[in-house]
Amino acid sequence: MTNIATMPIRRRTKQEGTAKVLKASTSSPLAKDEQKKMLDEKIVLEKQNQLIEEHLPPFPLVMAVLICSGALWVLAFRDVFATGRNIGGSLDEKMLIFTKSTDFFSNEKGWKSQQGGLSAIQQVTTDANNMGGLFVRKVGGAASLAVQTQKLFPLLFHPTGAQWSLGHFNPVFYLAAIGNIATIVFYSVYAADFAAADADGLVNIICGALTMETFVIIAYLITGKFKTGSPVTLPEGKIPTSVVSRIVSKTITFVTGFMTIIWTRDLLFPGEILPFPRDDIYLEWTGAFLHSPPEGSAEDSEHGMETALFVADKFLSQFMALNMLILCCYKFTTAYFIKYGIDGSGKQKCRMIWKSQTIGDSLILFMFRLFANAAFSASLDLKWHLMAMAYETFLLGLFGFL
Repeated sequence: MTNIATMPIRRRTKQEGTAKVLKASTSSPLAKDEQKKMLDEKIVLEKQNQLIEEHLPPFPLVMAVLICSGALWVLAFRDVFATGRNIGGSLDEKMLIFTKSTDFFSNEKGWKSQQGGLSAIQQVTTDANNMGGLFVRKVGGAASLAVQTQKLFPLLFHPTGAQWSLGHFNPVFYLAAIGNIATIVFYSVYAADFAAADADGLVNIICGALTMETFVIIAYLITGKFKTGSPVTLPEGKIPTSVVSRIVSKTITFVTGFMTIIWTRDLLFPGEILPFPRDDIYLEWTGAFLHSPPEGSAEDSEHGMETALFVADKFLSQFMALNMLILCCYKFTTAYFIKYGIDGSGKQKCRMIWKSQTIGDSLILFMFRLFANAAFSASLDLKWHLMAMAYETFLLGLFGFL
């Protein structure tokens, strides 16, 4: 028989004691309520995170666009409201000298100086003030500002009901990537001229920023897990393959279509006269006959040997045309390529573009109006251009914001 006194006594470990205490404590009603509360909070937090992931664009994408396009937005803003002002040190100064934008900047009278602002726009065009050249610089800056705004506006002011997971942002960023690539290619065409003028420093930074932004945009568009929303009841007369707004599509076809012809000529065939009223006056006023005189024309025999001296003017004219064409691509996409959709997402996609286009077009329209008198003094009437652009801007704002 085993002696009870000699049997080893098993001591309770600290872990076992703690486990029993916890078991006893969790068995109480109060502990169960606390656990339920913690579980509910965890579920709510997970749902909130899921909603954020579905609605908001990825944070790295937002930061890339804010940094890259934000910097270009500042440069474009300077070109519009302070033409020729140096805001970027020596690199910016070299670029301004190359583009001859410093000719329109004066700071001799201190705060009373025009400093390349809107007050520098004169009512009459002369050979001395070169209002056609200032028109190209300010409208080109306004177009570039509108292009950057199109990328920034949906991120800074999230549209009501827009969801990243449903692909509402996809048209904006697909076109943004295409526009960035086109801009990089355009700068590369003038790479030798920038290098010869020692003005390639700022250009390299701009192309690097656009390249990085494009890479981030494409990466998220390719790897993103997008889905189709739940079917909705479509408005009367609409099917999933219908355009979002017929009246907007027709207006874009006529107004933007006409503008596309003009800007395509300015980009690809500068100096060529189109069979439009006063087109030769427009080319002469903006200096196109100086940097790209038509072959065999009187301007070619007079200025043909001097075209190399106006390469910067040609660059600015084509830069303005490129940005205007990028804006036209956004509009044509909403008119023909974005369909209403079975989930009604087409309306959300179009409104996202129309809102930004309204802001950008309003600024461009404002620039055209400021130069109307100067152009009229050179026998160029912008009255019809203003009315057509104003009508299109009004419709885009009406359907975009209301």
